[in-house]
Amino acid sequence: MLESINQIFTVIHVFYSKIFFFDALFFIEDVSLPFILLVLFFLGVFLTFKMNFVNFRLFYHAVLMTAGVLDKGRKKISGDISHFKALTTALSATVGLGNIAGVAIAVSTGGPGAVFWMIFMGFLSMSVKFTECSLAVMFREQRKDGSFMGGPMKYLKEGLAQKNWPRLGIFLSTFFAVLCIGGSFGGGIAFQVNQSVNAISISVPILQDFKWIYALTLMFLVGLVIIGGVKRISEVSSRIVPFMFFVYLAMALYVLIVNYNQIPSAFALIFKEAFSTSAAYGGFIGTLVVGLQRAAFSNEAGLGSSPIVHSAAKVSHPIEEGVVALLEPFLDTVVICTTTALVIIVTNSYNNPEFAELVINKKGAALTSQALSEVSNVFPYILSFSVFLFAFSTIISWSYYGERCFSFLFGEKYDLIYKFLVLTVIFLGTFASSTVILDFCDSLILSMSLPNAIGILFLSGKVKKSLKDYISKLKKSP
Repeated sequence: MLESINQIFTVIHVFYSKIFFFDALFFIEDVSLPFILLVLFFLGVFLTFKMNFVNFRLFYHAVLMTAGVLDKGRKKISGDISHFKALTTALSATVGLGNIAGVAIAVSTGGPGAVFWMIFMGFLSMSVKFTECSLAVMFREQRKDGSFMGGPMKYLKEGLAQKNWPRLGIFLSTFFAVLCIGGSFGGGIAFQVNQSVNAISISVPILQDFKWIYALTLMFLVGLVIIGGVKRISEVSSRIVPFMFFVYLAMALYVLIVNYNQIPSAFALIFKEAFSTSAAYGGFIGTLVVGLQRAAFSNEAGLGSSPIVHSAAKVSHPIEEGVVALLEPFLDTVVICTTTALVIIVTNSYNNPEFAELVINKKGAALTSQALSEVSNVFPYILSFSVFLFAFSTIISWSYYGERCFSFLFGEKYDLIYKFLVLTVIFLGTFASSTVILDFCDSLILSMSLPNAIGILFLSGKVKKSLKDYISKLKKSP
């Protein structure tokens, strides 16, 4: 059965990456440079300059907005959830096993230098996230049941229609919805459950032989939450995300404090290898690609996923939600991913011969668990609990993304079919090979950025105009 499951994931990966998305634009030093990754990188650079470095200018304002400090006296328009709940729900999708497993894989395959490019991409991603989430609120619609629907499937269709490209808008919005459903099954579900069961089975050995116990447990809990829609998902996420964020961060920081004398040399190694032309880790290009790819996978900026939930936020101006959203890549990539990378580096786990099997088979979460065990035998158990929460929260949020796109394509009455498919993928992802799952998830997740990037580029002028209006009103306000 395992071989059949792996073949299913492999066939889908080949279909996506080879036929549709040109797995590699070209090869340098035997390292493939994915076309989609290049698109996301230049999109980040373009929007950072076009929005006049909004990622830095409005950072503090974003913190105040998210905390609710600026809500007093503001008249809200209709919406389903608060800024904070929108942010935590989106973070529950981005802050997942990509931060634990993906980063460990990046350091072990791309070397410490990959961390530099991961952080660099994280800052660029803030501008992308700002733009796409602002568009999501601009073009959202209120459904018959009172809920809001927005995201690339809406702003691609309506935004491009306003520019007299209605057919292109319809094609790209439909294309995105199909890809988002696939992405939810890939990085949103299969990767999370696969990496989490590998990590947890180290602390709970019985799961190594009885993975079906984990699969059924997760299926049951996810089923209970996703039936309730965005409000229940946001309620669960607003409680889980802050808790798991601080638990994991506290544990990782303890490891760094214990190894404080290694931190300066770790940063020196990161900067040195970021620009190294050495053949190790594939040289400069290999290190660059791995770092950018992990950042793109982790914070999801440009993919169009987060705008779906941010479109449901209560706002008085569309730019408000874009400002709140730019915090996501910072918290996800710059804070959590960097912390994880430092833990892997200061404990030398990525280079430890005892963990070679984990590196070869790309069991990143298990590698992080072993790194933590170098400091305390208790930490792998705490990580197992954190990993479960990371995986659970990511799955329920991505299930919402996929469901919204499924509803966009087929209508609300068929949502149960999608939810059944979610539970099926949870089961299959539990048993698949980690190497197969990683390739499968990268191709499905990153492919979403193609139609979304086109829409963002064409509509970025509208966001810039709205940003100027927003800043003008801020200056006039007391």
